Amino acid sequence: MPEFITVGKGPQARNIAVEYRPGRGPCLVWLGGFMSDMRGSKAEAVDAFAAEHGRACLRFDYSGHGESEGNFEDGTISRWCEEALAVIDVHAGKAPVLIGSSMGGWIALLVTRHLRVHDRARAPSGLVLIAPAPDFTERLMWPSFDEATRSAILNEGKVVIPSEYDESGYPITRGLIEDGRNNLIMDAPILTGCPVHILQGMLDADVPWQHALAAMERMPADSVAMTLIKDGDHRLSREEDIARLLQIIAGLEPGGPDAQR
Repeated sequence: MPEFITVGKGPQARNIAVEYRPGRGPCLVWLGGFMSDMRGSKAEAVDAFAAEHGRACLRFDYSGHGESEGNFEDGTISRWCEEALAVIDVHAGKAPVLIGSSMGGWIALLVTRHLRVHDRARAPSGLVLIAPAPDFTERLMWPSFDEATRSAILNEGKVVIPSEYDESGYPITRGLIEDGRNNLIMDAPILTGCPVHILQGMLDADVPWQHALAAMERMPADSVAMTLIKDGDHRLSREEDIARLLQIIAGLEPGGPDAQR
């Protein structure tokens, strides 16, 4: 059973479901994607890897996701980032490794930027980004919407868009779009202060590999690598994809080859 951490005050308070596995550091912190949860196959594989190697591991569900409280339609990048920071503050310790999938890649980069300024001891020692989607609300979603969809978002406050992952579709709110504009990071250099490894499928229809490459090009440090999987889709949940992910995580072990770059 998860524990719950309360984030926010008054009417904004929500209980966030957290799974923490004690172990040696640096803690592996899973940051999930849009409408996903901490029980997905990649998150479970990271937790199993941590158990096998005696590593600390931290997973949680954003508000409106999985086992956490809250209405998904109240969610924004700022709100979910606040929750990630709160959970990390409680459990992750010093210099965690952040593993961000899709939207979680954006959250990971925002968390990194915040910690580098406000709590350097907790700034990550490594980032693993799986099909990272920084600025996706503005660079991927908004340009793909027709005028009717944009009008519905602006005038009615939300629209439900079809999704191959959920037959009921995804609600996209005006709040999500407008808040996303306050959190854009790809218009300036992305400073991580640690090694970064990106895992990206070239058949990804949701986050094209060119988007991940554009994010990588904005990271001026030398310690940035990308693994492109020619037949990989957005989920990258096949056995061979997960094996690559775990190999990358293992490479960020203190003293490992990626950690030394």
